Amino acid sequence: MLPEPSAESGHKPKPESEAEPTFVTDRMLGTLTRYLRFMGYDTVSANGLLPGNAKEDTLLLEMAAQEHRILLTRDHELARRGKDHVILISSDDVMVQVQQLIDRGLVRRQCRMSRCSLCNTVLRAATGAEIAGAEYAPEEKTGLTFFWCDECSKLYWNGSHGRMLSERIGGRRDLS
Repeated sequence: MLPEPSAESGHKPKPESEAEPTFVTDRMLGTLTRYLRFMGYDTVSANGLLPGNAKEDTLLLEMAAQEHRILLTRDHELARRGKDHVILISSDDVMVQVQQLIDRGLVRRQCRMSRCSLCNTVLRAATGAEIAGAEYAPEEKTGLTFFWCDECSKLYWNGSHGRMLSERIGGRRDLS
């Protein structure tokens, strides 16, 4: 039996008819997981499960089925077991991975910064106290928009890192 959705998933199971896809990723796709979250996609990672479980692949398949998620994996055997409900990710390069999902019509080239890259929680506008309390917040705040993750108390903002990420995700690449 599959455990209850963890705080890492931050949601309840969704019906298949919902337009925007949701994902679950295996442990080999940590960078893709973070990129999908930056792109605004609800993405649960196997890294949220206890390590060392011999039945982890089965748990991932069950989670994908029960929560109507698409399982993304680099594992050929896991992809074979999941058949049509799993996408075998073909590259180690995260931008080629993102392009593979774009080519399949599953994601759009966007950087919404609406989810925490660490825990997948939906971000909200940060308060002045949260911004002031974050030691790593930039000193110059003019023109920046700040977001807060209630789950892990992390501050995000649209600074140079966010702009570079947006440019990287938004850029077109000839991958042929």
